[in-house]
Amino acid sequence: MTNAGPTDAQLAGPTDELPYRLVATDLDGTLLRPDHTVSARTRDALAAATAAGAAHIVVTGRTVPVARHILDDLGYQGLAVCGQGAQLYHAGEHRLVTSVTLDRQVALLALEKIEAEIGPLSLAAARDGLDGEVLFGEGYRMDHEGMPLVPFTDPAELWSQPISKLYIQHPELDDDALADAARTAAGGLVGVTMAGTGLVELLPLGLTKATGLSMAARRLGMAAGDAIAFGDMPNDIPMLGWAKHGVAMANAHRDLKAVADEITASNTEDGIAVVLERLFPAARR
Repeated sequence: MTNAGPTDAQLAGPTDELPYRLVATDLDGTLLRPDHTVSARTRDALAAATAAGAAHIVVTGRTVPVARHILDDLGYQGLAVCGQGAQLYHAGEHRLVTSVTLDRQVALLALEKIEAEIGPLSLAAARDGLDGEVLFGEGYRMDHEGMPLVPFTDPAELWSQPISKLYIQHPELDDDALADAARTAAGGLVGVTMAGTGLVELLPLGLTKATGLSMAARRLGMAAGDAIAFGDMPNDIPMLGWAKHGVAMANAHRDLKAVADEITASNTEDGIAVVLERLFPAARR
């Protein structure tokens, strides 16, 4: 699966043969199967869409250091939106194009407000940059493959370098309840999203996958009206809302399904391919 940038066909206006010029896909739970691979059928469907003139952009909550090995394994060469929209990454050149960091003083204030309401949190933080590590503190459950992990014991370490985002966990609240509580306590200071099991995240206020995808699309001369987007978790809600057509996987969180224009098959049943084969005749098997 490759994405070498826009072709003349991609920069031309939409045609009856090209219903969408931009195909945006989340990674985990959407494009990737549980073993972090992409099926041959989905690869073929994406290849047919890009051969027809559409651009494929990966949009993931993973920061660049956590996404990079996945993108390399997929042979992905184009722009990827990483870190919930904070980072625009050129996969073919292994280059960080843009990066937005979380204000550490604001993040600390947000944490204080959240903990004042629900008690102590377990924390982790993604450091900024191409090789930024993920620091994690006592009690934080790290079930996430591929993260370059470094434990910390002194809280000052968490704030010693620029960070892309914070991860928070609570000993009793589930992810939905924790995200709701964090949003209520500190939603005026930081963005709060849930990206997967055990992944409640604090982000720069106003930052979403939609803002990152919009920036990437502009670089390709495209806009929301050109886009179809696929996702599975609440952090994909802004992206599906931005795109002309938003598709939730069958395995998606209920909140995403509630706002999607369409629900396709699951990530293990080639849900992306099911839709693309309908839209792009050359993708049909």
